[in-house]
Amino acid sequence: MNFTSPRRRFAHAAVAGLALTGLLSACGGSGSGADAKSSGPVTLPFWGWANGQEAVVTAFNASHKDIKIKYTKVTDQLTMQKQLTNAVKAGNAPCLVQNTAEYVTSWVSQGALADVSQYVDAAKGKFNPGAWASAQVQDRTYGVPTSSSPNFTIYRTDVFEKYGIKPPATWDDFIAAGKELKKHGVKITNYAGEDPSTLEVLAMQAGAHWYAIDGNSWKVAFQDAGTLKAAKVIQDVIDNDLNSTLSFADYAAVQRNYDNGATATRQISTWQMAGMAQNFTKSFGKWALSPWPTFQGEAARTPAGTNLTGSVTLVTKQCTNQEQAAQAALWMSTDAGAVKTMSSPTTGNGVFPALADNQSYVAGSISDKLLGKNYQPAQKVVTDSLSTVTTDWTFGPNWTAMFSEMQAGWAKVVNKQEKVTDLLAHMQQWTVQDLKSRGISVKG
Repeated sequence: MNFTSPRRRFAHAAVAGLALTGLLSACGGSGSGADAKSSGPVTLPFWGWANGQEAVVTAFNASHKDIKIKYTKVTDQLTMQKQLTNAVKAGNAPCLVQNTAEYVTSWVSQGALADVSQYVDAAKGKFNPGAWASAQVQDRTYGVPTSSSPNFTIYRTDVFEKYGIKPPATWDDFIAAGKELKKHGVKITNYAGEDPSTLEVLAMQAGAHWYAIDGNSWKVAFQDAGTLKAAKVIQDVIDNDLNSTLSFADYAAVQRNYDNGATATRQISTWQMAGMAQNFTKSFGKWALSPWPTFQGEAARTPAGTNLTGSVTLVTKQCTNQEQAAQAALWMSTDAGAVKTMSSPTTGNGVFPALADNQSYVAGSISDKLLGKNYQPAQKVVTDSLSTVTTDWTFGPNWTAMFSEMQAGWAKVVNKQEKVTDLLAHMQQWTVQDLKSRGISVKG
């Protein structure tokens, strides 16, 4: 399944109701630092990792005389969290950072982000509501969204046809297809040991709520019914040896694995197709899209959080030119040329735009080279998935730390050293204690 790589991810964060006493630590106020006055052009340091951003920055700088962006490419999303943590502590954070929805609340709770509502909220109508919410905490806006979250399965048509397998409509079908493929030496998916987002998105799809608001406290629930339902699917895949275990640390090896037909499906969004199209050499035209598998007897429900792109461009509190930074972020998410560059799997990261009017970008956000004759029907799969995205998932204030802790346990799960349920029991206890240690009110 694997969602990590040079990248990571978008989700509709259901954070609008967080204006409650004790939900964020004392350092989590909004930043309103005064903008520095300068007679020359303002230079805004910007850290990101997505393909295409350098071209967008070049276009911005060419069209703006008074504001210039200085772009630094970071290796990937997880590296960003570590480098930004160090920069905030040292007092030299960049003005703009690419980040993803699950980390916004964490950075607000650490007092790292600037409230730029006054500079960007007038443009709210240009974006779809879920995307806009991803940049907000306590109804305050800390940046500008860059992407939406269509999600689907991409699969090898030649492999499926060879062994008489239909695209899995349910997770039960998925397991059954995996068992059939195993007979022929093919894995149905890949679980990288560093990437517990596999567990996160299946839990999200199954109706889980790891974090929720209960009165004036956070409620933590890593063992609710939805999570356990997702855990069973994952455990069945691992116990039956249906998955590859390639790490995205060797990105080229992962791509070769799919290109060679050794692994037959991925649950992805548009941006992962960019990496496939750019790295494959053998399997062009042999891929097709189908909807995400559902849980048996349930309606289609696409998890948010699987776009794994830079879902938001955030403005840091340490930036002395917050208004200009907000303007730059807004331009990068709304300028037609910039959006087209980023949404293309060839020139950008294949991100699906956060704009409310996004139909004109569907065709350009997926690869006709990769899909071949399946390119036209794939566009409907992308469009349909947008109407089933979950919107009731809340990211907690310690998500960064929690996800790092979950990574260590996930590696043990993938290596069959412990069960998914063991990891969930540990995360329940660890998350509650971690929130308490931060002075955040919590139940669980």
